[in-house]
Amino acid sequence: MTISRAADEAGVGVETIRFYERKGLIEQPLRPSGGGYREYDRETVERIRFIQQAQDLGFTLREIAELLALRTDRQADCADVRDQAIAKREEVECKIARLEEIRAALDAVIATCPGGGSLNSCTIMEALSSQRAKATAPIEPPD
Repeated sequence: MTISRAADEAGVGVETIRFYERKGLIEQPLRPSGGGYREYDRETVERIRFIQQAQDLGFTLREIAELLALRTDRQADCADVRDQAIAKREEVECKIARLEEIRAALDAVIATCPGGGSLNSCTIMEALSSQRAKATAPIEPPD
């Protein structure tokens, strides 16, 4: 099938396929010696779907390349894949915790906002300025 047909069947754009080829996640078929279009096979379409599903679960392209390598490694075990999934879940849990901290900080500054008036008296702008100052201030060594 042509690249456009493979893209349609995989549910991606042609540029996505080209991107995956450049990243080494899928192989670019050889151009026919007599000219014409490269032919993509069903296995490539399935590989693209795999990549998409893994990305939907938050795996990076590097991690996906590792998962794809495991698929072809005769020594690989399901435990190897499970370990990667567990590591990804732990990473997601850390991101969620950080987002919850951000939400709490936003809730705190929103709660102090009078909701109107001059920007000079805006508590949110003041909090952002003071947070920036705290973040850029040098850390004092302990006594």
